[in-house]
Amino acid sequence: MNKFVDSIGYAVYKALTFVFFLLPRRLCLAAGRSLGILAFRLDRKHRAIALGNLAIAFGKERAPSELVALAKKSFIRLGSDFADILKVSGYSRKKVLELVTTQGRNNMENALAQDKGVLLFTAHFGNWEFASAPLTEIGTLRVVARALDNPLLEKELGRMRTKLGAGIINKFGAARPILQALGRNEIVAILIDQNVLRSQAVFVDFFGKAAATTPSLAAFHLKTGAPLVPIFVHPGQRGRYVLKILEPLSVPSSGSMEEDVLKITQLCTKIIEHEIRQNPELWFWVHRRWNTRPVDEVTAG
Repeated sequence: MNKFVDSIGYAVYKALTFVFFLLPRRLCLAAGRSLGILAFRLDRKHRAIALGNLAIAFGKERAPSELVALAKKSFIRLGSDFADILKVSGYSRKKVLELVTTQGRNNMENALAQDKGVLLFTAHFGNWEFASAPLTEIGTLRVVARALDNPLLEKELGRMRTKLGAGIINKFGAARPILQALGRNEIVAILIDQNVLRSQAVFVDFFGKAAATTPSLAAFHLKTGAPLVPIFVHPGQRGRYVLKILEPLSVPSSGSMEEDVLKITQLCTKIIEHEIRQNPELWFWVHRRWNTRPVDEVTAG
């Protein structure tokens, strides 16, 4: 049954890719926005997840009608981003680079100059896949990612990421490849904005509520001294994108590994929260970010 479902998903993907290949990019983006509206209306499960997350983040600041409007905007953005990924999967790397303006390139160059590798962190924010091509103009890029459940689609995504210049490190068993990449002074990208199991998490404040967050970024930084560099991809004008590379973080050590991991993870999470607050429609609200709860909450419940 799973193979059948995977095959159907793959067939839909190939059909959309073919259609988008034939259409001008502006029509692809328009079609993506329409798909986003359709998903918002028909996908009750993910609409409910998005509205629940938005209530946690902005429920005290915005009216329910504003949250609904924001959820709809986020679905439209997801549809547009999805359509664009399908469209540019047929582009050359050079053509993709022409769609992205990079701000703060010197921040990455200065970090690499330390010769310890770079730990780049970001979130499922904007069309983050468009960061790969310009980053590989600066250094060798490795992206830590979990494989998609559909192996056929995973193969296609891997092909696209490789075409844009990024090497993939599987999330499971990633420690050794990450350390090796940093030892070669490469850029290792980790997205730290999704829920993880309690056994793998530290809990930090995210929009005023404890969120289970991977401590791996902080742990690798403390082990290797590799600079921590935040990046975010924003939509630009006329269908372009802007890659913002921020300054490397400076985090004084307390001498306690446990305290420093928590402090660094909290700092990085707050940087992501700040970015989301500026442009909330760009974040991936359909993920159950606060699903894992601390032991004391579960016990009290």
